[in-house]
Amino acid sequence: MLVFNNKAELQKHLAPLKRQKKTIGFVPTMGALHKGHLSLINRSLSENDVTVMSIFVNPTQFNNLEDLEKYPRTLESDVDKIQTLSNEVIVYAPSVNDIYGKNTESDHFSFDGLEDQMEGQHRPGHFDGVGTIVKKLFQITTADKAYFGEKDFQQLQIVKKLVEKEQLPTQIIGCPIFREESGLAMSSRNERLSTVSREKAAIIYQTLKEAKQQFSKSSAPEVIAFVKTTFEKHPEFTLEYFEIADEATLLPIETKDPQKDYRGFIAIFIDNIRLIDNISMK
Repeated sequence: MLVFNNKAELQKHLAPLKRQKKTIGFVPTMGALHKGHLSLINRSLSENDVTVMSIFVNPTQFNNLEDLEKYPRTLESDVDKIQTLSNEVIVYAPSVNDIYGKNTESDHFSFDGLEDQMEGQHRPGHFDGVGTIVKKLFQITTADKAYFGEKDFQQLQIVKKLVEKEQLPTQIIGCPIFREESGLAMSSRNERLSTVSREKAAIIYQTLKEAKQQFSKSSAPEVIAFVKTTFEKHPEFTLEYFEIADEATLLPIETKDPQKDYRGFIAIFIDNIRLIDNISMK
């Protein structure tokens, strides 16, 4: 399996494949791979001639330095996991310098207000960092299709907006959330949870499912109050937000509109580790 640490070498390898009209599928990750990531690889392998996966912990999308420092970096085991699927996957695992040179800073983007909701309110500058790294990676890999999990649904919508506004020739494919047996959304951050906290975190998805059920017969404020009350009964959790928002605009619901698709979004802390999840309210 090919592993590149240098973008020039990766581009040199990909250039003749593009000339041969080979399609390139791209899976961007920050490593610490789990079954959700592997499902994205499988999807790309089934739909493209070539699959590239990046493994890069992007510093410009972290507004919390401690979170950046503690983010798991497991390149060797990540490569082993990829090889269980295919030896044909090309891995790009660059250094910060290879991506950014001497200027490790974000560009500034407007995503038509998508960046101002939820994660954008609680993580200043986060989506500028996301936009910066995604644009760079799309340009480096010349990807025809790129695959993102719906666990980061706001990020998925923002990447679609990035492609539209920057006129990038990459099709964005959203893929379903993969969950542990308990229902907890798979995340690299789960590896930092204690065994007990990981078990307790199953309540996040349980509560989202109950909120979805209540949304069919109750108002949005009533459902939001239910979620807040639920976690107040579990002091080991700190609820940062729960919102019901329009999937297209990410604006919080005002009154139910049967013509719109809504989604419930949650961010919550346990063990000082921040977890996010979401659920379609259809």
